Amino acid sequence: MNAPVNLDNLEVGFDVPALPGMDEADIQTPCLILDLDALERNIKKMGDYAKAHNMAHRAHGKMHKSVDVLKLQMELGGAIGVCCQKVSEAEVFARAGIKDILVSNQVRDPAKIDRLARMPKVSGGRVIVCVDDVANVADLSAAAVKHGTTIECFVEIDCGAGRCGVKTTPEVVEIAKAIDAAAGLKFTGIQAYQGAMQHMDSYEDRKAKLDAAIAQVSDAVEALKAIGLEPEIVSGGGTGSYYFESNSGVYNELQCGSYAFMDADYGRILDKDGKRIDQGEWENALFILTSVMSHAKPHLAVVDAGLKAQSVDSGLPFIYGRVDVKYIKCSDEHGVVDDPEGVLKINEKLKLVTGHCDPTCNVHDWYVGVRGGKVETLWPVSARGKAY
Repeated sequence: MNAPVNLDNLEVGFDVPALPGMDEADIQTPCLILDLDALERNIKKMGDYAKAHNMAHRAHGKMHKSVDVLKLQMELGGAIGVCCQKVSEAEVFARAGIKDILVSNQVRDPAKIDRLARMPKVSGGRVIVCVDDVANVADLSAAAVKHGTTIECFVEIDCGAGRCGVKTTPEVVEIAKAIDAAAGLKFTGIQAYQGAMQHMDSYEDRKAKLDAAIAQVSDAVEALKAIGLEPEIVSGGGTGSYYFESNSGVYNELQCGSYAFMDADYGRILDKDGKRIDQGEWENALFILTSVMSHAKPHLAVVDAGLKAQSVDSGLPFIYGRVDVKYIKCSDEHGVVDDPEGVLKINEKLKLVTGHCDPTCNVHDWYVGVRGGKVETLWPVSARGKAY
């Protein structure tokens, strides 16, 4: 495990939701808790899979926004570095000494480009960014030359997500050639993440989408090889698709993130045998711990985790390990739980599995790491709010 943060002179409730050594029952709510045993098993499982399939795994930092979780992914799961979505997020990991950072997004604002170009001096390692417009190349080059650094570049392919990225092989080749010719830049490879299919329930439907993406990416790779610009890295793959990319013969790097925590939206998708992936492939390791604060209505309990404690863009959370009660609606500071038999008691604690872990983690300051009913560690959500 990583060394704990300095918690000297911090008080439970005033500064932090818990302290090491406390009973899980005494944690202040609502807060994020991590089942450390489940987290470690998930991380080791992905690491073992990547190694067995000769794939690098670059863990996605936008999911947990935590230096401590990333370090565990590197130490226990063999992750080679981190993906970030924003420059400010990447700066947090660079300052923590992470030496292989990909900003898996476009950086176009001049001030952000300047910060990106300075980052290799901060981390002492490589910094990679995505490019989908040849006009971006000159600006990146000028900043790298100004600061005496090298910015590595992926050409981003839109292989189905419908967001950033170019769609044709000639566009990929044009941008790669421009990067290769530019001072201070290095053409390193391809970003090809098919995000639109990650949450499709059917394994076969997801496979069909990835088959099309793999064919598109393969065509681009062959065209680049033909002009002497063979990509060092072809990167992509998420929790809902990593097995397709890793068996493609085209990709050599995965970018999985949510597998480590496992939220409700990912959990419901089906594996090749028709089984939910949170019932065998991955374990729920992240929970919102919440307390019952009112039971004025016999059939409804009210808990203290509402909208301000979670994101509900992917649906409401479910209550872990319970079938007798159900979380049915929420407002800013209240969550309403259907309790038809009136079994819940005031101050009773429930574990919620959030619908979408990424934006939920971003509204909390701390992860409380729990093992065997005891608080073992606290980790800050290091890059919380770093969206610029």
